[in-house]
Amino acid sequence: MDAAFTEEQDEIRRTLRGLLHKRCGPDEVKAAVRTPRGYDEGLWRQLAQQLGLPGLAVPAAYGGVGCGPTELALACEETGRALLPSPLIATAVLAAPLILALGSEPQRNGLLPALAGGELTATLAVPGGRLATALALTGPNGGDWAGGGRAGGVQARTRGGTWRLYGEAGQVLDGHGADVLLVAAHTGGFAHSRTLIYLVRADAAGLVRTRQTAMDETRPQARIELRDVAAELLGDEDGDAVAGALAATGVGAAAAFAAEAVGAADAALARTVEYVRVREQFGRPIGSFQAVQHRLADLYVAVQAARSAASYAAWAAGGPVERRTAEPGAAGLALAQALEALRRVAGEAVQLHGGIGFTWEHEAHLYFKRAACDELLLGPVHRLRARAAEEAGLFTAEPGAAGAREAVDA
Repeated sequence: MDAAFTEEQDEIRRTLRGLLHKRCGPDEVKAAVRTPRGYDEGLWRQLAQQLGLPGLAVPAAYGGVGCGPTELALACEETGRALLPSPLIATAVLAAPLILALGSEPQRNGLLPALAGGELTATLAVPGGRLATALALTGPNGGDWAGGGRAGGVQARTRGGTWRLYGEAGQVLDGHGADVLLVAAHTGGFAHSRTLIYLVRADAAGLVRTRQTAMDETRPQARIELRDVAAELLGDEDGDAVAGALAATGVGAAAAFAAEAVGAADAALARTVEYVRVREQFGRPIGSFQAVQHRLADLYVAVQAARSAASYAAWAAGGPVERRTAEPGAAGLALAQALEALRRVAGEAVQLHGGIGFTWEHEAHLYFKRAACDELLLGPVHRLRARAAEEAGLFTAEPGAAGAREAVDA
């Protein structure tokens, strides 16, 4: 792996950071999250139309930029640094890869160019708030997480040749404002049980969307209720293909979320370092005390280690199948390390800012809330690590190992 960024990648980082520095300060973030959609629509149009942000990893044949997960993760790191409220993750990281992997050619041609150009936004709706399970990040996604034929979840049936959806899904990222919903639903009953993905338009009859109250307002979530809603099947009825596509999407999503968490942790650390240089105690800046310096040094090491892991995960996700399968679980481990780093940095930022840092109005709490809510949405960290270990086969006993161990003990 070549860790150096190309000139094009450096330009993406530089341009995006400059724009967000001007348009996305703490005050602008707080104002944007209180709008009906939960983000600055003018800024989003600028990011989509001028920088092509939602189409970074979409092939040029479908109107995208034609880059890959590395460039998308690079962009997510910068949006994470600014805590940008936007539909980028929901649209470009969750929805677009599924449409590209599962959709028919007409579906791809009809949706991907509009998503890449910012004309439409989309998201993935998973029942029961089990996004991490659906993406195979905290456990295998071949089970009944979408409903399993029982009451609850989201159920799909055909009536008059049309698919109809029933049920609800909570904690749907940007679900209250997305133009297209990709809904994971269970169908087939007991005999032919499987999970499929369905397309639901925002104006569909019987669709009720309610924005949920979330501690982290920069990551808006919604509850989706489907009351006999007409839907279009994404692709065909191959349940195994859906599980595989969701797992593959999970690899890219883990890399993107990890990069975003690294950006947020880096920004929180930089703000804290800047503060301890000017905040005086006992007649000198508190940053001159060795104990404070040691704490900040430990945080710096944690952030850099998380950045390396996230970069590797994005690089591996964008390579051939051989590269992606060479080290299974790398993306989940990177996400776990990044979430843990963000949680540590955000906690220390609140502490080192002193009394003002403990007020909810202070900007340090924007990072603290992001750290707490991301782990609730995607974790917990120990489950991400356990799943990565399971994928890598670290705790799988080899044939004959038990007998050999008994012989040694004897």
